[in-house]
Amino acid sequence: MHLTSVYGELNFSPRWYALNTKSRHEKKVDRRFKEKGIVSYLPLTTVYRRWSDRYQAVEAPLFSCYVFVYIALRDRLPVLQTAGAANLVSFNGVPAWIPEKQIDAIKQVLESKTSIEGADFLTPGKKVRIARGPLKGLEGTFITFKNTHRVVIAIEAIKQAIAVEIDPRDLECNQGE
Repeated sequence: MHLTSVYGELNFSPRWYALNTKSRHEKKVDRRFKEKGIVSYLPLTTVYRRWSDRYQAVEAPLFSCYVFVYIALRDRLPVLQTAGAANLVSFNGVPAWIPEKQIDAIKQVLESKTSIEGADFLTPGKKVRIARGPLKGLEGTFITFKNTHRVVIAIEAIKQAIAVEIDPRDLECNQGE
């Protein structure tokens, strides 16, 4: 079977894909992609790690073992041959692309310096849109956690999500929900 018939338009249209990496290789893989001229995105967040004598702030991947790449599938070989790279996240053998809107949402959340943390992927609940503040326009699922209100922004292709603490007064329900 010819490759074009299997992947169709995905062969030629660049899109975002999630790449699994070896454990603790995310930063190395991202750096190697940039050296090769491959467009990639590694969302980093500040976490506090405890050493034997102190706590220290370090930048850690928001999603463990994932780096996002912007490629056409026909250009995936240099990506997969990068040291530390494992495979593209796929379903039924077809790499799952991630809508640019979801990548932009991650960037917007990280740039806002809002308190965030990784969250388990949730089955869809009440869909909301943030109506005010630095995250205005983002959409997600409203949840409560440890007596706080949060919006979970899901990255479906990798079954991961981030939870952002939010004042529920800044939310509006999505139309049709």
